[in-house]
Formats: sequence, C-alpha cells, structure tokens
Amino acid sequence: MRFRHLRRGGPHYRVADPDWRRPLEGKYSAEQGGRWNAPGSSPVVYLFGTTELARSFVLQKHRGLPYSVLDMAPDRRPVLVHADVPEDAHVDVVTARGCMAASLPSTYPLDERGTEVPWERCRPIGQAAWDQGEPGIACRSASARSDDTGEELAWFQRQSRLRSEDRQRFDEWFG
Repeated sequence: MRFRHLRRGGPHYRVADPDWRRPLEGKYSAEQGGRWNAPGSSPVVYLFGTTELARSFVLQKHRGLPYSVLDMAPDRRPVLVHADVPEDAHVDVVTARGCMAASLPSTYPLDERGTEVPWERCRPIGQAAWDQGEPGIACRSASARSDDTGEELAWFQRQSRLRSEDRQRFDEWFG
C-alpha cells in the first residue's frame, strides 16, 4: 500500500490501567488488539497528542455504561503516562489525502454515512503499515469532542521502547 506521511514525535500521552507495570509497551494491544492491530498481532502503543484527547477517550470509553469513571475507586481510575516519541515519518490518517491513500474515507474517523469507521476496516491498514516497516500511524481521533485539538498516534513497537517522563494519577490530569 502506498501511504502518505506526516512527521510526528515529541510529547504524547498514554491512558493506562494503574496496574500496568510498563504502560508504554505494546504487549497490551498485541494481546487484546486495538483500532490498528488485531488481537494476537503486532505490539502497538496507542497515544494521544493532547491531554484533552486523553480525557475524551476516557469519557467515550465509559459512555453507555451504568457508571462513570468518577464512580470508580480512586486507585482504579486510569493514569496518564507521559511519553517522548522519537520524531519520524508516520502514516498519515490525518489529512484528507492521507486518509484516501490509506483506503479510508476523507471524512475519517467517520464514513460517508457519518458512522464511525469500524476497527475491522482499520486493522488491515495497520497490518500493511506494520509489514512495510512504518513507525506508526498518525490519525484523527474517533473519541474527540468538537472542541478537542490534537491527534492520536499508534506507535509501532519494534526493537526500541518509549521513555516515560511522568505518570500522573487520575485526579492530577483529568480535572
């Protein structure tokens, strides 16, 4: 597949379970899967470019549940891990042209009918990017609210590891 690319790197944020010992490793998504990787496939670390997007992700994850994240015990609420991502040319799923080059609608993360593009449609694209040796995928956020800024980054963990600069408790970053 012929992708377009965007240079991305620098500070990013990972929403993590407080029990994860190494939250910047892709083993969690390699086991469970995510938007850009199927369960049992490649290790991907899913990151947010802004804390606003991280908050929106947590809110979306709890939408429709009989409890909110605020109803959880304080020691069970997600933590925010700061990561320093090496700058590189990532697959572009941010611009309209980048989305179309990746065989996605220019309206991604929504399809032509205004419905969220399903993970099953994204996973083969993620696998193709992995197979081609891409460092990751910069994409628009499916959980973004209208006033959010920033993007998501699906960072492909190959040999290197991301460095963590800080881990914040929920009450330090979510408010």
